[in-house]
Amino acid sequence: MEFSDRGKQIYLGSINTSEKELRDLVKAWIAISLAFALVLRHDIGLSFYQVFIVSAVTVGTGFLLHELGHKFVAQRYGCFAEFRSFDQMLMLAVMMSFFGFVFAAPGAVMIMGRVDIRKNGIISAAGPIVNLILALFFLSILFMFSSSLLKILAFYGFFINSWLALFNMIPMWNFDGTKVLKWDKKIYGIIVAASLSLLFLQNFISM
Repeated sequence: MEFSDRGKQIYLGSINTSEKELRDLVKAWIAISLAFALVLRHDIGLSFYQVFIVSAVTVGTGFLLHELGHKFVAQRYGCFAEFRSFDQMLMLAVMMSFFGFVFAAPGAVMIMGRVDIRKNGIISAAGPIVNLILALFFLSILFMFSSSLLKILAFYGFFINSWLALFNMIPMWNFDGTKVLKWDKKIYGIIVAASLSLLFLQNFISM
């Protein structure tokens, strides 16, 4: 992976990023939020602007914080790690949303460095764990507030992040689940069980 076009380097304590990474993060956030908003607009009785906000806060943060979870852990291990958007996949996601569904692959964290099976497993587990934490955060909001807009936002944030955690644990191809399972079957089982439990709980929650 070529990183010569990173632009100005930015340091936030022990975390380093670049102008290129920040541009790609914003680009992916806007595109994936737009794609899901176009799909959800028929299911949520709100204006498109409001649906876009719901999508940006739930889907957008779910995808991007998942990737940043990988980045931060990889950097703690001394690796070079930066997010890069997949521009063609972002365009495809927006185009497909007009037909009622989204194939979302907004980008990935590119990692350079020497990591063993254990470190690679921990880096991979970080993304789904972030989604589980976000799901619990949105669940707490769901029970704390009575505002209809906040409840809609919290419900979708809870559901989408629970689903993202489980989806990424599929033990196939280059999904996180493949690397976590290779590292530690017990940790793999815990993350999958937690994701399934939250998704099951969704059946008993209403907006």
